[in-house]
Amino acid sequence: MLVTMKRDNLGTMSCNPSIGGVGKGHIVREVDAFDGLMARAADASAIHYRLLNRSKGAAVQGPRVQADRRRYAAVIATMVAAEPRLSVVEGEVTGLRLSGGRVVGIDLADGTALTTRAVVVASGTFLGGRLFRGRWRGEGGRIEERPSGSLAAQFRSLGLPIERLKTGTPPRLDGRTIDWALLAEQPSDAEPWTFSALTRTRPCPQIACAVTRTTERTHAVIRAATPDSPLFSGAIDGAGPRYCPSVEDKVARFGDRDGHQVFLEPEGLDDATVYPNGLSTSIDADAQAAMIASIPGLERARITVPGYAVEYDHLDPRVLEPTLEVADIPGLFMAGQINGTTGYEEAAGQGLVAGINAAAIALDCEPLVLDRGSSYIGVMIDDLVLQGVTEPYRMLTARAEYRLSLRADNAETRLGATARALGCLGPKRAAHQLRREEERAALRTRLDTVRSVGEVADAGAEVVRDGSRRSAWEWLRFDTVKLEQVLPGIAADTDPTVAAEMEQDARYAPYIERQAAEIARLRAEERIALPSDLDYAAVPGLSNEMVDRLGAVRPISLGAAARVRGITPAALSAVLLHVRKRAA
Repeated sequence: MLVTMKRDNLGTMSCNPSIGGVGKGHIVREVDAFDGLMARAADASAIHYRLLNRSKGAAVQGPRVQADRRRYAAVIATMVAAEPRLSVVEGEVTGLRLSGGRVVGIDLADGTALTTRAVVVASGTFLGGRLFRGRWRGEGGRIEERPSGSLAAQFRSLGLPIERLKTGTPPRLDGRTIDWALLAEQPSDAEPWTFSALTRTRPCPQIACAVTRTTERTHAVIRAATPDSPLFSGAIDGAGPRYCPSVEDKVARFGDRDGHQVFLEPEGLDDATVYPNGLSTSIDADAQAAMIASIPGLERARITVPGYAVEYDHLDPRVLEPTLEVADIPGLFMAGQINGTTGYEEAAGQGLVAGINAAAIALDCEPLVLDRGSSYIGVMIDDLVLQGVTEPYRMLTARAEYRLSLRADNAETRLGATARALGCLGPKRAAHQLRREEERAALRTRLDTVRSVGEVADAGAEVVRDGSRRSAWEWLRFDTVKLEQVLPGIAADTDPTVAAEMEQDARYAPYIERQAAEIARLRAEERIALPSDLDYAAVPGLSNEMVDRLGAVRPISLGAAARVRGITPAALSAVLLHVRKRAA
């Protein structure tokens, strides 16, 4: 059962109508590998495709689409309605029902009580949400939508560690009042790639975005309005996202810059609204109008909705298990911004894991834990439950130490078998993944074909004719050699996405093999469990600093302990020796 305050708002994109990006796009592909809806909905509504970091290696390239906001919401609503085992209930959850310390149900504002063995709270920015714009204040999770107050109060009464974070949104513009002819155009990618493995064509027309920049005049307007900005007046206590700061933050922190890029992103095919990505702000509405008018191409642009900031409650995620269950309240799971993250993609990845594990409780099944070696979702959850957050957490490829293995193009290969074993796949997806695995195996066999350097050079590859002979797989380790040059005609009978993935596998093979050994070592350390009641003060040779750090996090395994900030190899050795002696 899905309980939502307003059924008509299913699929509403609160902020930027885009899906994906660097790191974020990896998560979307991983959700898709479990047959989640996000990638398919993104393709069904995408009006602009762009592969970020195209000039870099495949491991850090980020697929991203600009969606038609209305179409995305409509597609999600249709997909949800088509789920035969899902009921949608419109109402506000006012509290959890607990018995013996565990969840047994929920209460709705209309007096309805629902019984359940597991609850997933995905409250977004609505938990205790407050809105800010200059000196104006409002209540809500987003503009013109009320917050959830009683649930926030209950979480505090239960002793859960609740803190505040903030996020923001830019003013929306009327695209008909923008001088597009003055601006640099950013077209959609011509290559026909899609987000979901099940999407074969792009159903929507593709349109261009545009790029402009703030000016010294813009910065002067912002500086003059900053004293009334809630970010600087002390009205907002919560920290904002470092990697997506407000324009006030940019001007304050990077005062030496003469301008900041602004990406003008249309919100729909039949909607004139434009999202000025890079201008997130909470300054006064009049100051926002002056700010917009100071930017090239926007001199006559009309604001349809002024920007604003949202401050909201979040849970310290260090009280969560790797399954996203609250450690002290069995049956209660948390997903999304309530765990201190930002973005649709991070929320979707957590929702996937929390949902699967809530179902596992209801069905008495084994839980799902994704680790750092399997997925970006695993990296994100491990970061959250071990390190906590001091600002809204955003996924970046730099957070994944095994990113050569965790590419956006191989999400199905990495996670398909897990999703199939858990029963997450529909018939169409299961058939597709099995067919894809067969194609991969067949292509890998063909890549054992030996080619002489002459054959490869004659096919157009830039190689030194040194008389060598190598398998096609080995030839692909050379940057100047392409798959078609070692297996001519391969494109005619092989899925292009399979061919591209295998080419990258071959290219990175020596490094992936090295990372495979590191991942095996990681998983071996994860199997060394640390008792939940372990008294770190009793571990011989452990400094007070190490006792404090480990005691605050209480890692569940030696591998987790190794990832706690500041923990030394000597401390790990001391803990391991103590645990082994205790077990003996």
